[in-house]
Amino acid sequence: MSLHVAILQIDVTYGNPAENQKHIEEQMKQLKSLEQIDVVVMPELWNTGYDLTRLDEIADPLGEQSQDFLSRLSRQYGVDIVGGSVAKKEEGQHTNTLYVFDEDGHLKKEYSKVHLFKLMDEHLYLQAGDKQSHFEIKGYPSAAFICYDIRFPEWMRTHTINGSEILFVVAQWPTPRIDHWRSLLISRAIENQSFVVACNRIGSDPKNSFGGHSLIISPWGDIISEADDTEMLLTGELDMSIVEGIRKQIPIFQDRRTDLYE
Repeated sequence: MSLHVAILQIDVTYGNPAENQKHIEEQMKQLKSLEQIDVVVMPELWNTGYDLTRLDEIADPLGEQSQDFLSRLSRQYGVDIVGGSVAKKEEGQHTNTLYVFDEDGHLKKEYSKVHLFKLMDEHLYLQAGDKQSHFEIKGYPSAAFICYDIRFPEWMRTHTINGSEILFVVAQWPTPRIDHWRSLLISRAIENQSFVVACNRIGSDPKNSFGGHSLIISPWGDIISEADDTEMLLTGELDMSIVEGIRKQIPIFQDRRTDLYE
């Protein structure tokens, strides 16, 4: 079976959740012109951007508004949604949290970013997550990661040794390191023999510019679709039937020497 995915590569307005929610709503209307989309993916921190110093004012209390919004969109368009991530506020702390909804609007997964990026001061304002991100999309075992997570191959391997076949990535990856973004994602696809579906934002904030180049990559490391650095809806088809064959042809999961890795 094939899975048809769409990535919302968009700009994010700095510190303005209402404007960003409106913008996503407008971008989702593009789905009406497409024949079939099963999954929609959004970027990291789409509600606030990296306006971290004002999280007490602008982060979503308990993530409730974001969850209601994503749930409604999934029902309205009949798609599963890997809802990027949002700044969430709970008990005086803030997290960078991703939500996954199925096409009936049910919450399937909540995952908070495990690896905080000190170069953008995340460790000063955010609490790191401590849970894995396994879930299923249309019956296919999947996992989701947030931006800096992709620099930790052991974290992504933790999920694929437990069966994940699609690795979703949401990000605000800066332009100066966009070559790293591409190289790391291709490597994660090859070494995990998994599809990678990665959504990056475009635009800029007061301190950073963001490079786009969202990607859909096959388990062989072939690029199925790639965006440029402009706002666009990127689509691609995942032929899920190939994963099992690739993993049998080069059986890396069977050949691991875990006795030597610690």
